[in-house]
Amino acid sequence: MKSAYKSLYASLTTLVIVVSANAQIVEPVKWSFLAERTSIQEATVVFTATIDDGWYLYSQHLPEGGPVPTNFNVESSTSFQLVGKVVEPKPIEKFDPIFKMDLKYFKGKVSFVQKIRPFASDAFVVKGYLEFMCCNNVSCLPPTPVEFSINVPAFQSAVVQADDLQTIPAKPDSDSPIVDGAEQGGHEKVTEPEVIGNKASAPKRGVWYILVAGFLGGLLALITPCVFPMIPMTVSYFLRGSGNKSKGRRDAIQYGISIIVIYVALGLGVSLLFGADRLNQVATSPAFNIFFFILLVVFAAAFFGAFELTLPSKWTNAIDSKADRTGGFIGVFLMALTLVLVSFSCTGPIIGTLLVEAAVSGSWVSPLLGMTGFATALAIPFTLLAIFPSWLSSMPKSGGWLNSVKVLLAFLLLAFSLKFLSVADTVAQWGLLNRETFLAIWITIFIIMGMYLLGKIKFHHDSDLPYISVPRLFLAIISFAFAIYLIPGMWGAPLKAISSFAPPLTTQRFDLNKIISGSASPVISNTATIPTEYKTKEGVYGLIKFLDYEQGLQYARNQGKPVFLDFTGLGCVNCRKMESFVWSDPNVLQRLRDDYIIISLYVDDRTMLPDNEQYTSTIGGKERRIRTVGNKWSDFQAKNFGINSQPYYVLLDHNAKPLAKPYGFNSNIEDFVTFLDQGKAEYLKR
Repeated sequence: MKSAYKSLYASLTTLVIVVSANAQIVEPVKWSFLAERTSIQEATVVFTATIDDGWYLYSQHLPEGGPVPTNFNVESSTSFQLVGKVVEPKPIEKFDPIFKMDLKYFKGKVSFVQKIRPFASDAFVVKGYLEFMCCNNVSCLPPTPVEFSINVPAFQSAVVQADDLQTIPAKPDSDSPIVDGAEQGGHEKVTEPEVIGNKASAPKRGVWYILVAGFLGGLLALITPCVFPMIPMTVSYFLRGSGNKSKGRRDAIQYGISIIVIYVALGLGVSLLFGADRLNQVATSPAFNIFFFILLVVFAAAFFGAFELTLPSKWTNAIDSKADRTGGFIGVFLMALTLVLVSFSCTGPIIGTLLVEAAVSGSWVSPLLGMTGFATALAIPFTLLAIFPSWLSSMPKSGGWLNSVKVLLAFLLLAFSLKFLSVADTVAQWGLLNRETFLAIWITIFIIMGMYLLGKIKFHHDSDLPYISVPRLFLAIISFAFAIYLIPGMWGAPLKAISSFAPPLTTQRFDLNKIISGSASPVISNTATIPTEYKTKEGVYGLIKFLDYEQGLQYARNQGKPVFLDFTGLGCVNCRKMESFVWSDPNVLQRLRDDYIIISLYVDDRTMLPDNEQYTSTIGGKERRIRTVGNKWSDFQAKNFGINSQPYYVLLDHNAKPLAKPYGFNSNIEDFVTFLDQGKAEYLKR
């Protein structure tokens, strides 16, 4: 493998001579590392990034389909275990018009903190590597791996300076979000109160969100056919069957508390069984999301009336009879458990969805709080109506409207199920559900829901609708209005209100903004049939891209065309700008399609190389382990072209010699057309 790369690099050595004078390897981010031992069973590792002016470093937490986030990979060890995840301070957050999503990043200086639990008081070493991506207003750098080996002192020591791979001493910076100005051995000491504050504040928004979402889910469950009729029946039973009102009220209060206890125990069981890390892994796995997608579709079909979905009757009958025989607090508790089981067919999808949202939040207390909110909303009516029984007469009577609520819930479940299919599709990169398809299904669902509310559609269990009530009219207006709101998204509108549900805009195949700005309609490349063993993909505007340099170069020889070598990245903002505003021009599209063979090398492709293809590269006296496909192409660009930023375009002949001066980020369309024309003219001369 090494000999193959040597021959490949040798064939391209002439390129280094002719690259532009300003081509260079830039290192806008320098890393330093610090370890602190606070007790026998607690230590802290701090990763500090010093970022050059004009550059920004991406956060660990970015939406799917965006740039590559910063990530930390720590090797497992018998000396310690990690406590939670790497904590970062509050980043700058800004909407990016290219990716059509909110992106988080840092400027200046930032410290990331990882808590560690040592197994003994002895010193040990923390090894691994981090990977980061950074950009400025002109270019983006590929995801860059930085290996670290950090010496954590024995408990008797205070603070030890870690092995700094970059050997760049960090200087105090008062602008740093969590670092003070004190220096120790050329490194900053993290001020502990600020670190704890950032760590504590990170999940706080998620906790309140899950609590409120749980409460709203409980209110929704109250008006389902499985729960609502039980409220007056149960309260009346307590008030009349107990012999006196005070005991009936006491039983009703115990009943409400029992509901809360049962659901909170469910949330606690989920948290203890999985833990925060495992919950998050499960919630983001394709298999789980496909399972939950199917489950919600099944529940939706049941709510539409296709079939009855209930738990085995012997479960509820056994518990109900036990409650009658037992009496007292145990009997009341068993009655509450009976309600939980009987109402499962209506509350199951709400509870399941709530637990999944809690899992994604990454906090082990989230399932517990979500169930607390849900159960509290569910228990309140039973308690209040027992204390104020006169309110029973003002409650709406059960009737056909309850089935309508169940059908509306079916529509919502069907729409929400697509979120889980989208997550599975994005993570697994199947390409099954692009943004247009998702929105088309949602638009259809909400139009049909509006028609149902107006009585234009009727299901098997629905009652006759002699007139449209005011609530149904308002809900129909909301449903139609939401469907109309979604329609512009079919042509590339960002639709920020549903950005957390819909697939990312990077899956959008057609964007009206490109047409308005003068771009051509999507085109299909007229490239001849390509052998199946070649690695290709259909890129923007239908252009065919080769994903392997050697295959693309060989194919260019076979077709008698020059090579358009495109160093790019899946998360490269400026690469998307060039594609959106330059490649989309009809004159550029025509030349790329007809005159060149495109080879796109993605420097942030995280596909792991086979073990026998991984190697160690040395550039500028620094060694770097090449583990992924993206690492390989980044190393290829740096060694052969003396530059490591993207976008970067090179025109080559069949001998891998340049045809024109390489082209970086420049959104001037005329300059880009001239660049392509010069390359073609030089190729024809040769």
